[in-house]
Amino acid sequence: MAAYDPDNIFAKILRGEIPSTRVYEDEATLVFMDIMPRAPGHCLVIPKTPCRNLLDASAEQLSAVIATVQKMSHAVMKGLGADGVTIQQFNEAPGGQEVFHLHFHVLPRHEGDKVGPPGVMGDMAEIAAIAEKIRAAVS
Repeated sequence: MAAYDPDNIFAKILRGEIPSTRVYEDEATLVFMDIMPRAPGHCLVIPKTPCRNLLDASAEQLSAVIATVQKMSHAVMKGLGADGVTIQQFNEAPGGQEVFHLHFHVLPRHEGDKVGPPGVMGDMAEIAAIAEKIRAAVS
């Protein structure tokens, strides 16, 4: 497994070098909206400390991130009236990972909807409006 790259896009977001629509933050984790959402409200949960993925994460990093994943799952369901939530997490390129900083995808789901295609830029105004609804629902 390759070493952690401190210049990956999520590390740059953490340092404020790249803008993001932040939804939630605590001492150990950051949540921001995916700019290529596969569902309205698609957000990403990352640890604030470096790790490439689940394979090199410490138990503390995993514990903090999964607690935030659960918190955000409740928030997207409440804030967006979702019927369910899909959680995705990929490890290494053959496993589908594209950004090599541990992250979990939280996708709100509504009965009968389908996940959208990957790689399609979202409307930033719509993403910001949805983020506000999620922020308001975080308890």
